[in-house]
Amino acid sequence: AASAPKPLPSSGPKSLREMPHPLATSSSEEMGPALTPSPDLLLPHSIADKDLGLPNGTPVDTSSPASSSSLLNRLQLDDDLDVETRDLFVTVDDPKKHVCTMETYITYRVTTKTTRAEFDLPEYSVRRRYQDFDWLRNKLEESQPTHLIPPLPEKFVVKGVVDRFSEEFVETRRKALDKFLKRITDHPVLSFNEHFSVFLTAKDLNAYKKQGMALLSKMGESVKYVTGGYKLRSRPLEFAAIGDYLDTFSLKLGTIDRIAQRIIKEQLEYLVELREYGPVYSTWGGLEVELSEPLEGVSACIGNCCTALEELSEDMTEDFLPVLREYILYAESMKNVLKKRDQVQAEYEAKLEAVALKKEDRPKVPTDVEKCQDRVECFNADLKADMERWQNNKRQDFRQLLMGMADKNIQYYEKVYVTCWST
Repeated sequence: AASAPKPLPSSGPKSLREMPHPLATSSSEEMGPALTPSPDLLLPHSIADKDLGLPNGTPVDTSSPASSSSLLNRLQLDDDLDVETRDLFVTVDDPKKHVCTMETYITYRVTTKTTRAEFDLPEYSVRRRYQDFDWLRNKLEESQPTHLIPPLPEKFVVKGVVDRFSEEFVETRRKALDKFLKRITDHPVLSFNEHFSVFLTAKDLNAYKKQGMALLSKMGESVKYVTGGYKLRSRPLEFAAIGDYLDTFSLKLGTIDRIAQRIIKEQLEYLVELREYGPVYSTWGGLEVELSEPLEGVSACIGNCCTALEELSEDMTEDFLPVLREYILYAESMKNVLKKRDQVQAEYEAKLEAVALKKEDRPKVPTDVEKCQDRVECFNADLKADMERWQNNKRQDFRQLLMGMADKNIQYYEKVYVTCWST
């Protein structure tokens, strides 16, 4: 595998942190309220007078259904975890091939080191295959529906890779699985999930899969989604802006991904021709004694250019493309969470309408309506916090990625120039 790209100092007029965020607004009034029911659906004071709020401005009721972690963990979503205060470290390494009668598969060693009181031991080491990681992600989506779950690499072979047991493919997948677990570990809510703990510690994960593991939190049990049951009037402005941003981001990143793959394909085709081109000069030099030295020099130059181009193509394949694919899948995951939020809001609006249509006087709004509003508020708070967290990670990842690739291209042209000049 290629070495990690070295970051370069920024030469632009502004740093990425100084650039305005596409979702940022000058004032909270421009964004409008999170929910805007019609005037005839105004809530009574028993609901409307709640004044507890999160740092991002979203009101939260302390009686709302709790997630698998406490409300404190949700409040900490906006805070970056300092390395010195981390208490959970997870790595994925040591891939091994298993050949059985029915199938052949790869397992990876998952090593966990922690000081958290929830764990019985300070260190664990288990082996997991891809379908185990897939099981974990599905369980996280079920039990943490209001949160953005990091994506897994695609299950099937990526474009351009034929053998899924090749060393290159296995290493690329190992890196992606390692990043998947590290993103969960760094999340102040997901890292406390019961399923994640079982994944890290259980020697026999199949036993938990067969049991079904009824470990859904109250939040997960209370948020049941129905398709087509309710229709949302319109998204609040801030969430509509997030949806538009994700659509544009996916479109642009998909275009970059296709162009990058085409560039790599053309580079590999050129590399094949270049490798056939160099030996011709060596053969020619053997026939022309007077020209043998310069012809051998040209052949050596072409050989060095082949090596430099091969390294550049490997860097793009192993470092550049996987990050693009991860963030394309990340955007799709965020869209899915946004749709779930819309469904909960639509259910809330439908319940409000049902209450307003009833003729009899009610001293207070029914409990199920209050619980539905709590779910909307939790969704709003968690989604906005995760979106901000995702944006911060994206800025860091793409800054390192783009500057690293620029550095690799500079190194490539330096090698080619020095080789040709010396020849």
